[in-house]
Amino acid sequence: MANLLLLSGLIIISLVLACQRVTANPEARAFFVFGDSIVDNGNNNFLATSARADSPPYGIDSPSHRPTGRFSNGLNFADVISEHVGSEPPLPYFSPELKDEKLLVGANFASAGVGILNDTGAQFVNIIRMYKQLQLFQHYQERLAIHFGSEQAKRIVNRAMVLSCVGENDFVNNYYLIPYSPRSRQFSLNDYVRYLVAEYRKILRRLYDLGARRVLVTGAGPMGCPPAEVAIRGRNGQCAVELQRASALYNPQLVQMINGLNQELGSNIFVSVNALNMNMDLINNPQAYGFVTAKIACCGQGPYNGLGMCTPVSNLCNNRNQYFFWDNFHPTERANRILVQQMMTGSTKYMHPMNLSTIIALDSRA
Repeated sequence: MANLLLLSGLIIISLVLACQRVTANPEARAFFVFGDSIVDNGNNNFLATSARADSPPYGIDSPSHRPTGRFSNGLNFADVISEHVGSEPPLPYFSPELKDEKLLVGANFASAGVGILNDTGAQFVNIIRMYKQLQLFQHYQERLAIHFGSEQAKRIVNRAMVLSCVGENDFVNNYYLIPYSPRSRQFSLNDYVRYLVAEYRKILRRLYDLGARRVLVTGAGPMGCPPAEVAIRGRNGQCAVELQRASALYNPQLVQMINGLNQELGSNIFVSVNALNMNMDLINNPQAYGFVTAKIACCGQGPYNGLGMCTPVSNLCNNRNQYFFWDNFHPTERANRILVQQMMTGSTKYMHPMNLSTIIALDSRA
């Protein structure tokens, strides 16, 4: 009899705890992240791919001082945005910890190596291409509805902040990957840019159809300026001209597409983030922001520490806060913090039609 009472008590406690889990505060704003290695926070750790940041010294300045899957010494671009949104960084979608109340925080679907096009990043083999990221977003919503009901799930998604950060790999790891690449033989640069923008429009429209109502869309940054490109394609330590030209061609057409999409939908659903202007301010005058260099990576090897990945045997700087670039392509945590601050308080030079502080204030009243 005593054993039966004990068992009944344990069952009741378990049910109470389960109810507490699924009645967690659904009013907290969720944050969803889509894109590539700039915002991947560990999804690729669960995949058989070479596009991973799962070995030291990645994560050296994270709380655990261990690799987290982020292509950073600490936090990445999306992590810092989540701090300003008022959310903890959402977990990678493939994380086994993404369950119960953690679903309310949102999810990160990003995967290093991906592009707008499905053939981008083919050399990395097993990555989460954009169409798959959108499928996983749909699966996430199904999981959310099971825990909180379909109406509450819809409300959580509609109120969420969404970040889409993709497109640079379509140039760096596709069009310009090798001389006479298949895409460069198929398209002139102008035609390729138009094709990319048209394909990206389909992705953004699908995001809207899946419930996204506030989406930050980053344009291409200074693709010719990372240490990898300066080392391989640059002349006399300068940014690679052709890749810079590609950024300059792509970004205005992306903004034009976003404006047209917003007009069609009757609201400023999509907000363009001018990653080129944001980054070039720091790269052109690193000392003004407390960096000793925006040309040499903190971690790497070869000219400008730009050849190959950051590894345990790479050169490693002592003070990551003095470097804009962490590895051959990605910014340090401190650089990411400055870039996001530009988004928070900057003019339309950085974001259009409004900055992130304005978005947060407007959405809090909705």
